[in-house]
Amino acid sequence: EGAKSLADALKVNQTLTTLDLAGNEISDEGAILLADALKVNQTLTTLDLQHNQISDEGAKSLADALKVNQTLTTLDLQYNQISAEGAKSLADALKVNQTLTTLDLAGNEISDEGAILLADALKVNQ
Repeated sequence: EGAKSLADALKVNQTLTTLDLAGNEISDEGAILLADALKVNQTLTTLDLQHNQISDEGAKSLADALKVNQTLTTLDLQYNQISAEGAKSLADALKVNQTLTTLDLAGNEISDEGAILLADALKVNQ
C-alpha cells in the first residue's frame, strides 16, 4: 500500500530528484508499481532500492521502465534477489537507455551468465 501511494505520487511529482527506499521490503510488487511510475516521471534522477527483496520479476519491470525513462541516472539494486534472468532484462534495457550512468547490482546472484549479458550490453550502450 505504501509503495502504491509513492508510485502514484511519482507519476505527478515535478520536483523530487532523489528517492531512497533502501531496506523497506517493497518486494517485486512495490518494484512493479514504482517501475510504472518511472515510465512517466520526468524528474527523478536517483532511485535507491537496495535491500528490498526484489527478484527477477521486479527487475524486469524496472528494466522495462528504463527503456522509456529519460531522466534516471542512478539505480541502486544492491542486495536483492536478482539472478541472471533479471540481469538479462536489465542488460536489454541498457542497450537502449541513454541516461543511466550508475547501476549497482552488488550482493545479487547474477552469476557469470548475467555478468556476461551485462558486459555485452555495455559494449553497445552509448
